[in-house]
Order: sequence, then C-alpha cells, then structure tokens
Amino acid sequence: MKNKVGRYSKYLRPISIILDLLIINFLAFIFLKDNLFSLYFSIFLCLSWIIIAINVGFYEVYRFTKGISIFNKTSKQFLLFTIVCFSFSGFYDKSTDTKTVLTYIFFSFLFVVFFKLGIYFFLKKYRSLFGGNIRNVMIIGDGSNAVQLLKLFNENHDYGCKVIRTVTFGSNKSSQIEDSLHFASDNNIDVVYCSLFGLTKKEINKIIDYSENNLRTIKFLPENDEVFSGNQKIEYYDYIPILSLQKTYLDDPITKAIKRLFDIFFSILVIVLLLSWLIPILSVLIKLESKGPVFFKQGRPGIGENEFFCYKFRSMKINLTTEKEASKNDPRVTRTGRFIRKTSLDEMPQFLNVLLGDMSVVGPRPHLWSQNKAYGKKINKYMMRHYVKPGITGLAQVKGYRGEIETDEDMINRITLDVFYIENWSLILDIKIIFQTVINIFKGEEKAY
Repeated sequence: MKNKVGRYSKYLRPISIILDLLIINFLAFIFLKDNLFSLYFSIFLCLSWIIIAINVGFYEVYRFTKGISIFNKTSKQFLLFTIVCFSFSGFYDKSTDTKTVLTYIFFSFLFVVFFKLGIYFFLKKYRSLFGGNIRNVMIIGDGSNAVQLLKLFNENHDYGCKVIRTVTFGSNKSSQIEDSLHFASDNNIDVVYCSLFGLTKKEINKIIDYSENNLRTIKFLPENDEVFSGNQKIEYYDYIPILSLQKTYLDDPITKAIKRLFDIFFSILVIVLLLSWLIPILSVLIKLESKGPVFFKQGRPGIGENEFFCYKFRSMKINLTTEKEASKNDPRVTRTGRFIRKTSLDEMPQFLNVLLGDMSVVGPRPHLWSQNKAYGKKINKYMMRHYVKPGITGLAQVKGYRGEIETDEDMINRITLDVFYIENWSLILDIKIIFQTVINIFKGEEKAY
C-alpha cells in the first residue's frame, strides 16, 4: 500500500469552493431576498460561479502563486459574475434595483477576497513558522536557473519546499541521472526539478519515462524559450520559469470538470433507477445462500496510487484469499455470485464510489494491490493508469481483456488499451464504452466468472 502524500491538501480546494458558494448564496439571501432570491436563483448562482471559475482558473492557486495574482483572478471572476447577475436580474425581474445588485456584488467580493487571501497567507505562515505542508524536493542538473531555484527555496520557507539533495552533472551524466532518479524513489521525493541545460533529447525522454513509470512529479527548468511546446504548462516561481508536463487531457480543469459532472449525473441516474430496487432483492438472495455481509469492500489503488475502498455485492463465500482473483469454476463463488458476476451486477455498488469521487464511470479498472506490485515495475507505462480515476468499466474490458490475468501478455494488452484511453480521452469515447459494456452484458462474456 502506498502512503498518501499531503493527506489534507486535497481538501483545501473543495473547502474553498464550498465556502465561496456559501458566501455568495448567504449574501444573496441578505441583499436580494425581496426580489431575486429563490431556489432557482441559488442554483443559477452556483452553476454560474463554477463555470466562470473553471474558465478563469479561479481555484488554480498554488504555493508559488503571488498574492497579486490571486487578486487579479478574483477581479476577473467578479467582473464576469457581475455581468451574469445583471443578465439574470434583467430577465427575471426588471424592477430589481441596480444599486442593490451592485451592493451584493461588492460585499461578495470583499468576503471572498478576505477568506481566499486569508487561507493563502495562513498556509504561507504555517509552512514558514511551523514547517507544515512541506514537500521534499530534489534539484538536478546544471544551469543558472537550477542555482536560482535552490536559492529561492532556501530563502523562502513559505514555499514549503525542503531541498533534500542537489546534483550537478559531471562527465558520466547518464549514470548520474539514473542514480538521481533511484534516489528520488528510495527517499520519497515529492518533486524532482531538472535543469534542461546540456541535456540531450534521449536523456530528457529517459527522465519523462521514469516519471510515467514511477508516479513521480518531474518539473523542468529551461534556460530559454525553445523547449516550450503544446503539452507543457509554464509556471513561474518568482521569475524562474518552470515547465510541467501535462500528462493527460484530464489535467485540464475544464475537461476534468466535464467528466466529473457526467460521472455525478450518470451515477445518480443508476442509483435511483436501478440500485434502489436491486439492493433489496440481491441482499435477500445473497443472505439466503451464504453467511456474511451483503457488500464486499476491498482496498484498491486509485488515482495517484492512493488507496480507496472498492465496493461490490458479495459473490463469494467468506474466505481468506481475497487478494487472489477469481478463476474459472472457482469454488469460492456462490450460485448467486456466478449470476451477478456473469451479468456484472456485482460491480453496481461502485456507482457509490463514483458519487463519492473515488472512481469514474469509465477508466482503467482498479487492480488488486498484489497485481499492482507484480506488474508495476515489469510493464512499461503501467503506472500511467494511476494518472486518472479507476473506472467501473474501461476500454480494455470492452475489448475482451477483463477477468482473470493468465499470462503477462494479457496484462500488457490491458495496459496498452488503458494508456490509449488515457492519452485519447473524450466524452464520446466514454459514451461508446458505456454502450459497448451494456451490449457485452446482454451478449455474455467468456471471462466473466
């Protein structure tokens, strides 16, 4: 099992979003309750706020982001939000006083800026004074930007970056790169900053391959603008340019939001229309045939290789070999279990995982931890599957690579399709996979046991 890095950091953005939505709705109730405020207006405010935020990158705030940049993002957010509010008031209630709407916008702006900057500066002080929210980093390579970055981290503790090791290349550069990357894996380095100065294309590709196969974050320090390309995102730490590779389409906030909204809508639909009556029926059948709980939960590696609990209807007798996948004519599987496994009904509770945000409707299937350990180092690009949320169904499954892994070739074919899906994601592809999954369920699949 992989330990989680920055276990609380992932909650900061959702908390910030919820706080902002509470502010704009509470103040709307205070200032606009006589004219505009209603349930519809509240829903409209929330959707408008989130759509605008995605487009202006309002919540794309990092430890290296400057305070003035946050203020600029907030100004853009409220400029568009003001236009939206006036558009709604003009359409819904033309008698609404302009001054009242402007007062609402003004106080919303003040409160949001206050809390947003407050959280930002609190975290900076927390890192600087108490050494919390720290990332272990390593800087490798030559070039002036590598020297400047080391100085920046050492002099600005509020960045929350602790430099564990620096490496300058000598005559045996290739060997030093390999040793540095091994050091990063063995010492839980969160981010490796690598200067591009003097590196060949082959050496850069080697570093990128390491990142893809080990789930390590690699950021590059260019010495000029020639290395900038479409799949790279540029950030600035003070005045130092930092290049981050955009790993997948789903790194884009708008794309990520679209997929998440689709997941929420589809999972609610399935839970209401199917699980609401399926759970009572299967609960009775499962309980009548064998002792034990109705649901089976098991820790699986999810996005970032962080563990989550994957839910299923229990299809086996209680046993101590849950880390062994089912095989043909498996004696552990009950009669009811055979039916629900053949029809994939045992996977239906995973729509709860989707609603909770641990899984997606479509994505690479979550493997057992034992499989992750066995194939993680053996198959090239295996770890790329952890760049995205695991799915209830996936491209590999609809192409026939589901169920028991009998040979290494089975896993290689599965990973090839998983990587293709990650690198070529589209909403249309998700819908096609869902349709094909439904067709396969009715047709029956050879390895569904």
